[in-house]
Amino acid sequence: MKTELVIDLEAEKQEILKRYRALLRASKSTLQKGDKKEIRKAFDMALESHKDMRRKSGEPYIYHPIAVAQIAAEEIGLGTTSIVCALLHDVVEDTDITLEDIEREFGKKTAKIIDGLTKISGVFDTNSSLQAENFRKMLLTLADDVRVILIKLADRLHNMRTMDFMPRHKQLKIASETIYLYAPLAHRLGLYAIKSELEDLSMKYLDPDTYKFIAKKLNEKKAERALFIKKFVEPIDEIVHEQGLVADVYGRPKSIHSIWNKMKKKNIPFEEVYDLFAIRIILDSAPENEKADCWKAYSIVTDLYRPNPDRLRDWVSSPKGNGYESLHTTVMGPRGQWVEVQIRTQRMNEIAEKGFAAHWKYKESSNDNGLDQWIQKVREMLSNPEANALDFLDDFKMNLFSDEIFIFTPKGALIQLPLGATALDFAFEIHTDVGATCIGAKVNHKLVPISYKLQNGDQVEIITSSKQTPKEDWLNVVVTAKAKSKIKSSLKEEKRKIAENGKEILERKLKSLKITYNTENIQKLSYFFKLPSTQELFVNVALGKIELKDIKEYLSNGKEVESRSPERPENLSVDGIKSKIKGGESDILLIGEDMQRIDYTLAACCNPIPGDDVFGFITVSEGIKIHRTNCPNAAQLMANYGYRVVKAKWNKQQELTFLTGLRIVGIDDVGLINNITRVISTDFKVNMRSITVDTNEGIFDGSIMIFVNDTEHLENLIKNLLKVRGVTGVTRFDA
Repeated sequence: MKTELVIDLEAEKQEILKRYRALLRASKSTLQKGDKKEIRKAFDMALESHKDMRRKSGEPYIYHPIAVAQIAAEEIGLGTTSIVCALLHDVVEDTDITLEDIEREFGKKTAKIIDGLTKISGVFDTNSSLQAENFRKMLLTLADDVRVILIKLADRLHNMRTMDFMPRHKQLKIASETIYLYAPLAHRLGLYAIKSELEDLSMKYLDPDTYKFIAKKLNEKKAERALFIKKFVEPIDEIVHEQGLVADVYGRPKSIHSIWNKMKKKNIPFEEVYDLFAIRIILDSAPENEKADCWKAYSIVTDLYRPNPDRLRDWVSSPKGNGYESLHTTVMGPRGQWVEVQIRTQRMNEIAEKGFAAHWKYKESSNDNGLDQWIQKVREMLSNPEANALDFLDDFKMNLFSDEIFIFTPKGALIQLPLGATALDFAFEIHTDVGATCIGAKVNHKLVPISYKLQNGDQVEIITSSKQTPKEDWLNVVVTAKAKSKIKSSLKEEKRKIAENGKEILERKLKSLKITYNTENIQKLSYFFKLPSTQELFVNVALGKIELKDIKEYLSNGKEVESRSPERPENLSVDGIKSKIKGGESDILLIGEDMQRIDYTLAACCNPIPGDDVFGFITVSEGIKIHRTNCPNAAQLMANYGYRVVKAKWNKQQELTFLTGLRIVGIDDVGLINNITRVISTDFKVNMRSITVDTNEGIFDGSIMIFVNDTEHLENLIKNLLKVRGVTGVTRFDA
């Protein structure tokens, strides 16, 4: 007998009220006269319009808008207008209520923000893919009102927190989108707490095993860590108060994602990651004493513990581009381990935690306009009509992630650029014309080429020449989006002029051969010379690459040259590609919604083996490629080309072998290699393709490429290799 799900409506009603009251408490600090009434009105409208809707978990839908409003108020620190908009963010899209209704009830501003949210939502519904063009549209709304983006981030955070009930393929897509774009966006808006949580939640779905492993390890050492922090903090606390500073000193654990990044970057096991937490000193200072108090606290810490001179970061004197201010230093703790200490005031801390919203609060007293400059830059990038959307996305993302360096002009003005920027980037940052005519630079009075990578604090003078014009290879020299887009439009303009010239030459040549100059013939010529467009044909004629004799050859060929445009991957449907490559005997992997057997190849970037969590990606020329979901390229593929991603699942029928790599480290000992190869070849009957070994002062470091059946086979092999005397670590690596 089928059991009906019994819903206790009365209990739900009480729960909804409880959550609503919690929201009011969270927004208390920003409430003005009459605000409570507005919030109540929005809550009633949302409650009424979503009354028959439920979430995937079976909960009433209204829980979601209340939670989003709560995040906006509590974690981002937004005010009443935003809370109203968060409560109503789905009503226009999902219910009968129109924008006109909202404007009538709540005014123009609220209607405008909700319109922005609805547009974004249409762009980012869970079925479509986050393609670049859509992302561009989303950022265009940034120009109207940044609250649209902040509420969208709150919405995404709540969806990520409650994603357990989603089907696996949707979890993967949403998590990829989050790690690829939303986390960096939160970072750039200065919302560090939200950025860390988004990264951790994405990792929970994209790489669940590693996530659980690190979470478990962190949990095991929790009590030990708390004791260490207590001992470390006590003397600091004491002296800080003796010196008359009002401060809050505490330890804060690092996020799982950042610990994993450190393990990957330094290629070390969890046990060797020292800075699993940071100590924070939050000072209560008057605005005029902030800087002095921070350095006073720094002096106290470094008197107690020896600092690492290479690890001092002073963002108090020069804040980051997203407004972040803080003093960071790494000191040697009492148990011989490095501890990161962050020193900042309450104002700085609020800006670090709540980013953009806190900026508004302190706007009057602060003269820093880094965020306004950033938004200005985004608007500049968006307003460039030439930019190809995907290039735009990559450029934007690069500028999102980048850490900044500060460069001085000859007159001492400060210009902020991303890490890795070159002299040419600096030239374009000053002015497009300076960039376009740049032939070199003087850095700290020494002559350097345009490709010179700038260092923090360099003083740069640009050398120009009126004969210089932008070159194609400049695109490999610059890193800023501004420079790239200016170079691209300049090259396009240059190409257009050459093509105009070539068009006239071609007209004359065709006339002399008595061929009519019309679109059809021009397209046939382009196709004959295998050129992608007629513009390329004109350029080749102008540059002398296609001459009269070549055109005569086209005539003498006498073949009917078809004029057809090359097929673009976007025009191919998933089913179309599937049908093209169907067949073959590959039945180890099932692909697509209906889990068919389709030909595929394994991606070399991550070498998947049976048992790995995988997905299929439709390529233009090589059919379907299989990637691991935690492959370095996965997030980008799923976020940008979701429409070309297909489900894939291993089928247990065949015993095939797959290539994978193992890195083995240990203490060099007589017969160590022999013992390792014996375990691999004799005990496990595994074939080795290659082995490279490096021993340095008694430390053994080897890489072995082997053929295994699946992840279980591999895990057993790793377990047994760890038993070999002298071996201290075995890790799988992507070839």
